[in-house]
Amino acid sequence: MLLIKGGTIKTMAGEDIVNGEILIDDGKIISVGKDLVVPEGTEVYDASGCLVTPGLIDGHCHIGMHEEAIRWEGNDTNEYSSPLTPEVRAIDAINPLDESFQNALRGGVTTAVTGPGSANVVGGTFAAIKLHGKCVDDMVIKQPVAMKIAFGENPKGAYGQQGKKPPYTRMAVASMLREILQKTRNYAADIEAAEKDDTKKRPFDFQLEAMLPVIRKEIPLKAHAHRADDILTALRIAKEFDVNITLDHVTEGHLIADKLAEAAKPVLVGPSFGSKTKFELKEKSFATPGILNNAGLPVCIITDAPVIPLYYLPLCAGLAVREGLDENEAWKAITINPAKVAGIDSRVGSLEVGKDADIAIFTADPLKDIQATARQVFVSGKPVL
Repeated sequence: MLLIKGGTIKTMAGEDIVNGEILIDDGKIISVGKDLVVPEGTEVYDASGCLVTPGLIDGHCHIGMHEEAIRWEGNDTNEYSSPLTPEVRAIDAINPLDESFQNALRGGVTTAVTGPGSANVVGGTFAAIKLHGKCVDDMVIKQPVAMKIAFGENPKGAYGQQGKKPPYTRMAVASMLREILQKTRNYAADIEAAEKDDTKKRPFDFQLEAMLPVIRKEIPLKAHAHRADDILTALRIAKEFDVNITLDHVTEGHLIADKLAEAAKPVLVGPSFGSKTKFELKEKSFATPGILNNAGLPVCIITDAPVIPLYYLPLCAGLAVREGLDENEAWKAITINPAKVAGIDSRVGSLEVGKDADIAIFTADPLKDIQATARQVFVSGKPVL
């Protein structure tokens, strides 16, 4: 057993506990509070003077897919062979031995939702993984988490503007997505008919098999959309086909906050740090998370790593606070909110009995103090720094 004691515990499931304690056994949290009953022989970690938080979570990045210090080898973010590649899976490209994993842990980030990039209209499936380990199969919390789709400049630029193949326009991006969704809907109906009639053979299409969980609402579409019109197109198509969707990046979300509040879909905002590297980012602002939260939406803050390194996730949350986001909501945006969006909140995102002991111990509040560092990080109850 392990007892973490002496720090201020930010549980994300209630009030902070000053001079609190967390008791851990077999990688799980078995008690949280003050003056806990602790078995004799329990190992003790003294966190006095520190801030103890859940391991931080990034709800949208490309860690392990796009490695550090690379050109083309080590970059498996986009499969350019076709604008429609729903069959590819993040877990087949993640390299957990890349240095970005240890760097992320040093920033207190213990979980990431990672997957293909945004060159393709349909890019493949994301996975939620822990950031400590050598074999991705042992690190997976959930997969697939979502099916990546993309709108706007990226798919247009990767194909049409390069003179390769469609899509050349936003209209084509939308029509290609509609086509594969309709094909999947028909495919699901054919499967159902075959299951009811022994004389019919069940069809098999590798791409459409990957899309079935979307049509069946088992996983959402994960929509890369910066511009307001692209965000609204994503919502329009999700409504047409009655599928779940998350809105990722949402750079111009503050311009249509009323529409997003009405739609009530998860919003994952970022990357908001750095220069405006393309036209779609002209409205980029750290004020967006606060505006969307004030409109009634629970917000996630994302790095889109490697665009922003994962260890700067708490810095991004702090900058959003400076621009108007409530401080407690900022903590939710990098812990429990992305856990809920990814469907992994039964295991991570808060410090509660029965959850995985993924814990970050900071020397100070990293949302307020740029000099704050992670003194120790635990993943499944094991120290990893």
